[in-house]
Amino acid sequence: MLKNYFKIAIAVLKRRKFFTFISLFGISFTLTILMVGFAFLDKIISPDYPDYKRERSLYVTTMEMSNSKEGWLNRSDVSFYFLDHYVSRLKNVAMMGVSSNARASNAYVNNKKIVIDYKHTNADYWKVLEYNFLEGKPFTQQQIDNAEQVAVISIETKKAYFGDEAKVVGKYISADNINYRVIGVVDNVPETLYSFAGDMYLPYTVAKDDYNKPDLMGGYNAVLLAKTKADVPKMKQEFDQMMRKVPLPSKEFDKVYSHADPFFTSMTRRIAGDGKNSGMTIVVGILSVFVLLFLLLPTINLVNINITRILERSSEIGVRKAFGASSKTLVYQFIVENMILTFLGGLIGLCLSMLVIYFINDLELLENVSLKMNFAVLLYSFIACLFFGLLSGVYPAWRMSKLNVVKALKAQ
Repeated sequence: MLKNYFKIAIAVLKRRKFFTFISLFGISFTLTILMVGFAFLDKIISPDYPDYKRERSLYVTTMEMSNSKEGWLNRSDVSFYFLDHYVSRLKNVAMMGVSSNARASNAYVNNKKIVIDYKHTNADYWKVLEYNFLEGKPFTQQQIDNAEQVAVISIETKKAYFGDEAKVVGKYISADNINYRVIGVVDNVPETLYSFAGDMYLPYTVAKDDYNKPDLMGGYNAVLLAKTKADVPKMKQEFDQMMRKVPLPSKEFDKVYSHADPFFTSMTRRIAGDGKNSGMTIVVGILSVFVLLFLLLPTINLVNINITRILERSSEIGVRKAFGASSKTLVYQFIVENMILTFLGGLIGLCLSMLVIYFINDLELLENVSLKMNFAVLLYSFIACLFFGLLSGVYPAWRMSKLNVVKALKAQ
């Protein structure tokens, strides 16, 4: 039966080639945009270099203090003091990787200005995250304790600052008029992982700011690593219990919030949430509405084209009804035909998506970001195809089933 429907669908597509072209173009173009968007979203939310241990990790990124009586609040990243004095003492935290926000420094090489974004980290940062060292190694706890002016740089910074030199470990690089000895070179981190992306990484003890200042707010964030995946809920619960005991730093505030969140939740909290709300519902809702609206316009166009095709096939429908074909059978046939058209458009869209992704990666339109088609992206795209095909096929199929037999036969 499906084989016959497929043959009929191909014959119908060949009958009005212009309508077929418009339909396939609308479907393939829409799905191409969605597939590239899904690939970008997957790049953001899936474990990626150097953050591969997300199933065992929680992320501490924000501190919020509010005055509920007057209705105002302060919000920022967390302080090193907060992480070191409170979070590091939690029993379920096996290891904590701490890093600061990136700060920009100008360096001049051969009269050319180079902007170097540097971050300060602790020693466990290199154990929690899995950076790929192309040469050298990370700084140790001993070097941090000694406040040694050592640096780990990215391969991009190595090429920009040192040119074609094969090995740079032991050489010096300048930032903010301070010379740091290079002890390691790592692969570039995608800009989508802004918490971990940097041109140069330094020990937190060489920071100009007083990292021991007893404030809750500051310029740091942390990745908390549990021993096992099963320990993550315990680690989160212990963190929440700790926060209820953290004293308020000032009488101006009556509430203090900080959370250890899974990766995606930590992102939504930054974008649309606050101390009380993770913001996930808002972000997921906006993304869903955007996808729905993006699918709606080509769906309406395809519905109109499908209705036109039905009117052209009214005599065929009348004959089939006269010979006993039920409305259910006709509806099923037309939905299958429309799904075939949709998946043909989806196949074209897949080829176009791979081509677009290739050019995005080849031209480096997104710095240090390499998009790819994987199972998750293909699954999202398949669901979009299925939704698109059903949405654009059900109403025209229902219209077809309601055609009067006598009027349909008179259309011959």
